[in-house]
Amino acid sequence: MKKFFSIIALFMCMFVSSCTVVDSGEVGIRFKKWAASEENYGGVEGTCHGWVFYNPFSESIFTYPTFIQRKNYDAFTVNARDASTFTMDPQIAYRIDHDKATHIFTKYRKGITDLENGYIRTCIYEAYRTCANQYTSDSLMSHRAEFERDVRNRLDKSLRAEGFIVEEFTSAITPPKSLSDMIDAKTRAIQSALKAENQVKEAEANAKIAVAKARGEAEAIKIAADAEAYANAKISASITPTLVQKMFVEKWDGDMPTTMAGSSSGFLFNLTSK
Repeated sequence: MKKFFSIIALFMCMFVSSCTVVDSGEVGIRFKKWAASEENYGGVEGTCHGWVFYNPFSESIFTYPTFIQRKNYDAFTVNARDASTFTMDPQIAYRIDHDKATHIFTKYRKGITDLENGYIRTCIYEAYRTCANQYTSDSLMSHRAEFERDVRNRLDKSLRAEGFIVEEFTSAITPPKSLSDMIDAKTRAIQSALKAENQVKEAEANAKIAVAKARGEAEAIKIAADAEAYANAKISASITPTLVQKMFVEKWDGDMPTTMAGSSSGFLFNLTSK
């Protein structure tokens, strides 16, 4: 009985060691351990999915994830055409082309982590380096979107050829400090110029307001003066000797004058009242 259980245990161990599961988010690659050569594609016999049985002594099952992988790389530096140094901080989202999984395994024999830190990182660095050499520091910052598009296109081409499909690619570009200082100074100068221009426009507007106000007040004074002159002219035109005599009569209280000035001496003489 003990021997029977030992046989069952040995059978179970052999079963477990010779069976694995390749889930739907992976591609399994069956290969022979001691048959790796260019003639038989590195001993690769093909891909597999689900429950996979194999001979653990002569075969092995290697898996690659086929869902999207994300990797945020440490920053590194590249030089522009004028030798200025830029710092790049890239982040990539990619997936492995299912149809090229065997090609990747046959060529590199590396896991996904080793590929990210090796081949993929090298491709990213080369894309940055090659594209940066086509720009001066000023033009790179002025055409940043175009530069990033060039990097993405070059990266797409190099990685897709090996079986890696780029889904997203972003980067933070940090210019050298000297260039950052120049950009800041230029920005401040532009802001100062805009401020001065706005102040000039404000002064011109205030001057126009003052002129308009003064013109309005002058017009008001002129209108008032014209009205007063017109009224005086009308009054003067309406005063006649008859009207003056009538006004004198209306205001006389009936008393005769008590003094009269001499004709030439300027002295006043008392008049004897009746």
